[in-house]
Amino acid sequence: MATIKLPFVNSYRDPRNGRTRYQFRRKGCRRFMLKGKVGSAEFMEHYAELVAQSQDAAAHVGASRVKAGTIDALILRYLRHDSFTGLAKATQVSRRPILDRFREFKTPTGHRYGDNRIGLMRQQNVAAWLEGKTPNAKKNALKVIRHLIAFAITEGECRSDPTIGMKTARAAKSKGHLTWGDDQIEQYRARYAYGTMARLALELMLNIAARRHDAHLIGRQHLRNGCLSWRPAKTAQTTGKLLTIRVGAELQAALEAMPQSSALTFLLTDYGRPFASAWKQIRGLVPSGGIEAGGVR
Repeated sequence: MATIKLPFVNSYRDPRNGRTRYQFRRKGCRRFMLKGKVGSAEFMEHYAELVAQSQDAAAHVGASRVKAGTIDALILRYLRHDSFTGLAKATQVSRRPILDRFREFKTPTGHRYGDNRIGLMRQQNVAAWLEGKTPNAKKNALKVIRHLIAFAITEGECRSDPTIGMKTARAAKSKGHLTWGDDQIEQYRARYAYGTMARLALELMLNIAARRHDAHLIGRQHLRNGCLSWRPAKTAQTTGKLLTIRVGAELQAALEAMPQSSALTFLLTDYGRPFASAWKQIRGLVPSGGIEAGGVR
């Protein structure tokens, strides 16, 4: 029997038929039965939707019980402020767990950081929290805390930033991924014919040079007069520039070969639904079709 361990998910055996059911339970939120077979794309998509929907509700849980002036109270206020809600959704999702870990971090004596005042936080306290993390994790965590402290200063909760002067070790430079040449692209095309979602994904990203985050959101609503027009997520909150790329012959053939669908996005799961994230898109479309130097695997 398949088993899975996810935050906010409880399982129980249905006495009527003996099947194992999975329920999403988060304090302050409505309970939901997770759809689909455990671990399937449908199951994980529904789980991701419920986690996202419950974030705002969870931010309010316990607000009346936290002590005013503490880091707990500051974070709760920050999560509802434009300083946080104005960030891109993906940024909010990545920063929220970091803030939760910061407030729940305990000193050797068992004292929670969340019970302290941000104005009493010292550089050594932040350094203790960062200890043991990888260089990249330290860099990301420090960035989140500095943003929180900047908010605290504007709110009058803190006079100065204790992280000023703190530096994290530089992570080893990645050698990067193998860049496909014409031979690898043709090898992939030979493996995945027109009419497959994997082929459409390749032609979409290859012909319009879209980042994978944009590629999993692009659909027929962006198609106008033989061109695809969209605002990249990376610059949506800065320049807001609209990109317009003409649909090439290869992409047009891939689009025409796909079955008709009422979905707005071009790239869909096996269940005919949009992917919950760009990462799920990459894993879901080509589970065993990556290309290495030795060939298609």
